[in-house]
Amino acid sequence: MNPNAKDHGSPPDFTDAAVVAGRMQSTLISNTVTEAQWRRHISECIEYRFHAAMIPGSWVRKTVEELRGTGVRVASFIDLPLGTMTSTGKAREAGVLVQDGVQEIDLMPNVGFLLSGMEREYFNDVRGVVQAAARVPIKIMLELPLLSMQQRERAIALGIEAGVEYLKNASSGAVGIATPSDMIFLRRLAPPNIKLKASGGIKTAGQVRSLLEAGADLVGTSAATQIMREWLGKADVLGGFSNPAY
Repeated sequence: MNPNAKDHGSPPDFTDAAVVAGRMQSTLISNTVTEAQWRRHISECIEYRFHAAMIPGSWVRKTVEELRGTGVRVASFIDLPLGTMTSTGKAREAGVLVQDGVQEIDLMPNVGFLLSGMEREYFNDVRGVVQAAARVPIKIMLELPLLSMQQRERAIALGIEAGVEYLKNASSGAVGIATPSDMIFLRRLAPPNIKLKASGGIKTAGQVRSLLEAGADLVGTSAATQIMREWLGKADVLGGFSNPAY
């Protein structure tokens, strides 16, 4: 049975480690990623059969080669953490990632546009990436903690109008910790065809389960391996998390 596949006949069992692993995207985001760190990350993604390996764009091509035939997807991101690249630059980066074989892209939009009431510019920033990515799903990082309620609603509406397939509560724990209430809020405003990804400060098995039960389709975290070890009773009580912000 493929843990990444959804069972449409019955609700998913979020007490099953394989089911949970198949909903987790293991994240490696740093400006100092070494080949040794990358190889360990890929090895762990394969070992636990995570939904995807989330890696910097410069590693996408090698990751595609390493994960071919494993069932683990290759995901990357654009303009994290600031979202201040030119919209043209974001679209071009999306095109390069697609050529390199990426299967999913998490996008940081220009939140400053939204905060300024520049909705057309915000929409175009997202739409350009969606168009450049063609059939590759785009997940928009909404940065909900930085927005008022009205701005949250507009960010969701504009993202969906621009063609994103996923709504993501935030980019990292530095912005805000993902909560079940975030998922409930997003699920209430999003149509059924739009999926949800939880992200930000997710460090424990309990957090993952509560987010999935609240409606998250995917959970992104740099602590994925540690979480699975906890789930399986093999947590390293002396170890820490390599990048707790994500």
